Amino acid sequence: MTQIIRAHERIHWRNEWLDSRQSFPATGNFDLAANAHGVLLVHNDDRVDAAEGLDMHQHVDTEILTWVVQGVAAHRDSTGTETTIRPGEIQRMTAGHGIRHSERNPAPRADPIALRVIQMWIAPDRLGLEPGYAQRDVSAVLDSGEPVVAASGMPEHADGPGIALSNRHAALHVARPTAGRSITLPGAPFGHLFVAVGHVSVADITGNINLEAGDAIRFTGHDDIRLTAQNDAEILYWQMESTVAR
Repeated sequence: MTQIIRAHERIHWRNEWLDSRQSFPATGNFDLAANAHGVLLVHNDDRVDAAEGLDMHQHVDTEILTWVVQGVAAHRDSTGTETTIRPGEIQRMTAGHGIRHSERNPAPRADPIALRVIQMWIAPDRLGLEPGYAQRDVSAVLDSGEPVVAASGMPEHADGPGIALSNRHAALHVARPTAGRSITLPGAPFGHLFVAVGHVSVADITGNINLEAGDAIRFTGHDDIRLTAQNDAEILYWQMESTVAR
């Protein structure tokens, strides 16, 4: 089964400095599991104005992943981590029994550089974990155009280039296929494919499904996915072997 969510169909939340396009209802939602797909709870496509961002705030019992599409994100948290995240770098924050953090666009107002960031939350295997942080640059392996396991808790990905997740049933694949290139993504009980940049087509039994930037497909019980980039593209794909308990 497939469900297509077009870019304009996403939930739109905006304030003075943040433009957030949400594939799942996130802002003000206190029952994220009710709208989850697999173990994916939140998938926000956010644009943050220069010199703005979220001040220190708390999360518990989630795996929070950040992928920067454009610009630079400045991160600070209660584990003592203070760093920046750039395109090609994957960040994971394990909220566990409680973590406080801030995320900002460090560009000055006088030189306004937009920050576009994809933030994703998944449910961890266990509650009450020790809070933690990890970050890794996967840009070199992305140059191949093939899918890269940027983050995973699956045992078969333990020696891969990505960071570890506290969920043994989930993996995030990222790819930057160039125009005309076809790639294959693994089948799974639950899948979520998001086009961050470009235009791709996905082979389906009824024909090709065309996806533009901001579009997504949710798969349930699907085989391998064959995808062709119509121009230079960037995609994020969640492979998930279970769903959250409701």
